[in-house]
Amino acid sequence: MPEPISQTNAPGGKSARCDVVVIGGGPGGSTAASLLAEKGYRVVLLEKAHHPRFHIGESLLPANLPIMERLGVAAQVHAMGMEKWAAEFVSHWDGRRQEFQFARGWDKTLPLAYHVRRSEFDAMLCKRAAQLGAEVIEGCRVRDVDFLSPGVCVHAEYDDGRTASWTADYLVDASGRDTFLGNRLQTKRRDRKHNSAALYAHFAGARRDCGKSEGNVTIYWFDHGWLWFIPLADGATSIGAVAWPYYMKSRSVPLREFFLATIALCPPLAERLSAATLVSEVEATGNYSYACDRSHGANYFLVGDAYSFIDPVFSSGVMLAMNGGMAAADAIHTCRTLPSRSRSALKRFDRISRHGPKQFSWFIHRVSNPTMRELFLDPSNVLRMEEALMSVLAGDIFGRTPIWGRLRLFKALYYAISLANPKRSLKAWRSRTANIRSGTERVTSG
Repeated sequence: MPEPISQTNAPGGKSARCDVVVIGGGPGGSTAASLLAEKGYRVVLLEKAHHPRFHIGESLLPANLPIMERLGVAAQVHAMGMEKWAAEFVSHWDGRRQEFQFARGWDKTLPLAYHVRRSEFDAMLCKRAAQLGAEVIEGCRVRDVDFLSPGVCVHAEYDDGRTASWTADYLVDASGRDTFLGNRLQTKRRDRKHNSAALYAHFAGARRDCGKSEGNVTIYWFDHGWLWFIPLADGATSIGAVAWPYYMKSRSVPLREFFLATIALCPPLAERLSAATLVSEVEATGNYSYACDRSHGANYFLVGDAYSFIDPVFSSGVMLAMNGGMAAADAIHTCRTLPSRSRSALKRFDRISRHGPKQFSWFIHRVSNPTMRELFLDPSNVLRMEEALMSVLAGDIFGRTPIWGRLRLFKALYYAISLANPKRSLKAWRSRTANIRSGTERVTSG
């Protein structure tokens, strides 16, 4: 257990010294804080809100499970979560649907994942960090940071207006979509290849499938983007729509009415919600996808959404955040214990940080393309390409699973089919480009 953090009074409020300051008590920040505290480092985790607090992004991936086992929380997640054995993709234009079972992926040891209430899940992870020795301070928002040589000095403000500062060797920014360092360093860049926005809410009484399929996450394509259906263990269902800006700009009614009208544009989803009741406020968010130019500096690390946010169609957010938190903890430990390897540790962290968004983004940027829809709705395991695709859907992209040759074949097949249908492909490309640039034209339905 780390020794207590020394504290002294100083002008402007409390001042303290620690090894690492973590901004944000979500999955990425709590993972980094847990692993560092477990190794004996003095860690202060600053969370602007108070747990439990609402957060979207309830669907986890099988690749989350080994990380949760490493944190010692796998049993708790199993108790709170809805088992998720597969992901489904549905086309409302022709009624076709395809189920992808995680057990059919390349690595057969990752057969399932979970859906969770993020308020419960995030609170549990943050509590775990405290149990392992991190000092967790809620209701404390970081306002500024001074970069020292070496180290950092982090300045924060409590809910009641009191201020405090912490001097540390390292800063882990896991501030989520607040992107604290990305904004401060002016390194945040919008993803112009995928300019979208989202609406979401919770329903009660949605129709679910039976057996193992009850927990399937379902993705519905529709004319203006895609929608999600995520069943939770307490009976609620998370429903969301990710749509092009031109569609969001067309809204002329209150947000709740607009959201319900959007659902009505997808008959298969509307049918599942025909007897359901909206039980939460409808939320909206824009400026959806972005990335920062740098993932780290000599004394700071950007983790999860603080570094990059991509369209959530493959439920990758929590997995990327937790994997990033784990990578940051490993890099800091190497820098502290083996200074001669610091440069290689930082390079490895950067490689890991960029790898996940890059691999998912190739599919995300094409998920609404008619060629990609064909491949998803009529998959083939020729040369184990479907197994490789399932590994991506499971988030199994950081280990040693040998999927990369098969994924190159899958991408070659995608390009070959696109070239074989030049008119359709050109129409889809022009429509996508026009929607991204002007936000006025209608996206093609294929």
